[in-house]
Order: sequence, then C-alpha cells, then structure tokens
Amino acid sequence: MTDLQPLRRALLSVSDKTGLIELARALEARGVELLSTGGTAAAIRAAGLPVKDVAEITGFPEMMDGRVKTLHPMVHGGLLALRDNAEHQGAMEQHGISPIDLLVVNLYPFEATVARGADYDEVIENIDIGGPAMIRAAAKNHAFVNVVVDVADYDALLAELEGNAGETSLAFRQRLAQTAYARTAAYDTAVSTWMAGAIGEAAPRRRSFAGEIAQTLRYGENPHQSAAFYLDGSNRPGVATAQQLQGKELSYNNINDTDAAFELVAEFDPASGPAVAIIKHANPCGVARGATLAEAYTKAYDCDRTSAFGGIVALNQPLDAATAEEIVKIFTEVVIAPGASDEARAIFAAKKNLRLLVTDGLPNPQAPQLAYRQVAGGMLVQDKDVGHIDIADLQVVTKAAPSDAQLADLLFAWTVAKHVKSNAIVYVKDQATVGIGAGQMSRVDSSRIAARKAEDMAEALGLPESPAKGAVVASDAFFPFADGLLAAAAAGAVAVVQPGGSMRDADVITAADEAGLAMVLTGMRHFRH
Repeated sequence: MTDLQPLRRALLSVSDKTGLIELARALEARGVELLSTGGTAAAIRAAGLPVKDVAEITGFPEMMDGRVKTLHPMVHGGLLALRDNAEHQGAMEQHGISPIDLLVVNLYPFEATVARGADYDEVIENIDIGGPAMIRAAAKNHAFVNVVVDVADYDALLAELEGNAGETSLAFRQRLAQTAYARTAAYDTAVSTWMAGAIGEAAPRRRSFAGEIAQTLRYGENPHQSAAFYLDGSNRPGVATAQQLQGKELSYNNINDTDAAFELVAEFDPASGPAVAIIKHANPCGVARGATLAEAYTKAYDCDRTSAFGGIVALNQPLDAATAEEIVKIFTEVVIAPGASDEARAIFAAKKNLRLLVTDGLPNPQAPQLAYRQVAGGMLVQDKDVGHIDIADLQVVTKAAPSDAQLADLLFAWTVAKHVKSNAIVYVKDQATVGIGAGQMSRVDSSRIAARKAEDMAEALGLPESPAKGAVVASDAFFPFADGLLAAAAAGAVAVVQPGGSMRDADVITAADEAGLAMVLTGMRHFRH
C-alpha cells in the first residue's frame, strides 16, 4: 500500500448543496469523472458540468421513492475493493466494477426534520440508509478512498489535491474517515434518541451520545487538562448558539459558568420585568429584578460585591447603555443577553477583554431535556430539572401566613435556590437576593453562611442592619432538623419556603410557629449536586 493515491472517479450525493457546484467544477477541471444521484446530478448538470447518473452504472433506476438507488454492488464494490489485492481486482474486472476514489455525501436532514416538529411518518422517511452505508464502506477502505461528509472539508480536499498533484495522502484520508464515522455515529444517535422519545422509552437499553466540535479550548478546568467544546445540535438559546461580539476566546470555565447564568436568568420572564443574574464558579452570587436592567444589575451586584468581581453576568432583556455603564465599573469576565444596543456595544468596546455574547432569545426553562453526568465506568442520565412552582402551589403550614409581597419574594427565592449547589439557602428581600449559602455538607452551615453574606452586604453598603432582617428564605430541600430554620430566624428572616417531606416536619413547623415565622411548603425539592 502506497501513501499517495490518485483521485480519478468521484460519487457525489448530497442533501445540503452548499458549495456543491464549486467542488464539482474543481474536480472536473482535474479530469475527475463525476457520478451522482437524483437532485445532486440535476444540479451538477444544470451548471453545465458532465455527470453520470448512478442508475447508468448499476443498470437499475432509483425506486421505492428513492429508498433504493445506491445499495448495489456496482457502487459498494467500487468503494470497498482493495486496489492492491489481486482477487479484488479480478472480481472488479469480471463484473465490470470501476473503482470510486472519492465519496461526497451529506445525509438526509433528519435532525432538522425533527427540530421543525414533523410527524412520525415524515421523520421516518428522513432516515438515510444508502448514505450511511456508503460512508461506512468508503471510510473502511480509507487506504484508497476519500470520504467527505462535511461541506467544511471541501476546501481541505481541494488543497490536498493541489498540494499532491491530484493525489491524497493516507494521513488525510484517515482524518476524513474518522470524521465520517463520527458523523454516522452522531446521525444514528439522533435517530435512536428521537425514537426513544417517540415510543415513550424513558430508559432505553442502549443509549448513545454525540456532539460536533465548536472549538478546542486552551485548557479545561485547570491548565494541565486538555478540553474542547462540542455542540449537541439542539440549538437551545445559550452559550452554545450565542454570537460572541467581542473579547477573548471563552475558556472551559467561562462556558460552564455562562451556561449556568443564562439558564438561571431565563427563569424570569422578560415580559414580567428585567432580571439579572451574576454567577461565580457556577453558583449565583447575586440575582435580582428591577424596574430597569440597570437597577436589576445594581441590586444583584450589591448582594455580594466581592464575589461579583470577575463574574459572569446574564440578562433576560437586551443589554442597554445604562446597564453597560454599570457593568464596566468592575472587572467582568462575560456578559450574555438576548441582544445588545449599539450604544451598549460601543461602551463595551473600550473593554477589549470583556466577552459579550448575544443570543436570539432565552431558553425555555420548562422545555424537556436530558442531563448527563459522567461517573467512573458509565454515565448518569436524568431529565433536566424543569420543576416549576407557582404561588398557588405554595401550602401555608404555619399559624402566620406570608403577605402578598412576601409570597412573591418566596417564589423568587425558590427559583434562585433551584440553581444553587446543594445544600442551598437563599435570602431574598424586594425581589433581590441578599444572602446565598451554597454547597455545604450541612444545611445549617449553608444557613449560617447565607446570613453572614447578608451581614457582609450591610457592611459593604453602609446599611444600619443586615438586609436578612425582614427577608424571606428558601431551602432547596427539607430541613431535617429545626436548626437551619432557627439560624434563619436568628438572622431576622420572617418567612420560609421549603419542600417539606421530612420525618420531622411537625417539629420544624412547631419551631417556625414559636419563632413567629411564616412557612410554606412546595412538595418539590431542587437538589443540585
């Protein structure tokens, strides 16, 4: 087997015809014979280029609504034959099979068909059969055959041919083959994942995962870890689909934190007013609503000014100039918003390292998704936490009932707690967090930390007392003992929201009554490990 292999005959069959004519013209100029199918052949012929229909090669017309056209020995023999194997060469001569040196295929648009909500039968018809079969055959025989499945590789192919006088190297064909197998794997993943949902199979016996690289990263969580960012094709609004308008390349930690920030702020409907979330190390350090975005940002920033330094800021409305002016007063890593005004962009332009991402909208916080987490030897898969509680769902269990304003704050606190690492305690006053305790091994410790954060806020702002006094508190899971609840009462909290469900609920309710607290239960917890 020699390294360089000539390219004399190509089969092109594509759904996405971007760049097709330019590629076909460049190949024809090199004397490459073009074979094609259906609409691809028609497009090439319409451009005035010579092309031979696969049906002429196979002796069979396309049939069964195009389901059968390339599944034939004249095609697969041309792709799979070993050029240096005498037996293979003899079989080709005996049966009149000519070698195919290049296969260019992109598959039926299955993922796009699913995304636009097509019905079951239409989705089934968009499962490609001949394409993956040819791709796998060509990739297996990469010692001699080039297989291109991405429009992005057209220029690389032409550059390779130019650099090697019409031939391609083994290393180049190997890279194409790896990409080809990854594409068919991703395609099969999309099909199997869709079918599991279509037939209501929540935990299929086999599940596959796939992604397409968006960028290689300088490093992972730490400089000694290599990393890359892959897209899952869902097109959910967020960091994966955002447009970066300025700033340095995003890091692994930037991407992780920006995702956490945008998913949190999306919980607050922009039609109900501006909201801002500031994230540090995947935990919120300040979240607030306001009459304006600038006010919401200031209230969120005031919750924990120390942690906000170098944080990620997410907005639920387009960034405006007034908010931009406030944000640039401190060092911020990333800002993400569903749009940005020209004036805001101009203000940010002076901060060249500040990354500004804009999206086409907000993600739907209640849209069903799967969440994955790797463990040694396997993968944990669960539904994404899309649990949602309205004020009407809150059950008052204490003698004291919360006021309407307190109920609104309790719901706000509960929403934020969903996005705080467990154990989570969140203090809220006037639709803004004033103390957050996250990620502790005991709930009472989280309660104490949140209360201390509120004290720090009072000191930073020169307030006469801790903003925890008169605030409401959310706990992401039930209080197993009354100590965490009593820590909140000692800090000055007046109302509490928690899931309930503990064996000691009665004791906790009694403790709340004795402390004069109003308490409501949700019946739903939000662990976030």
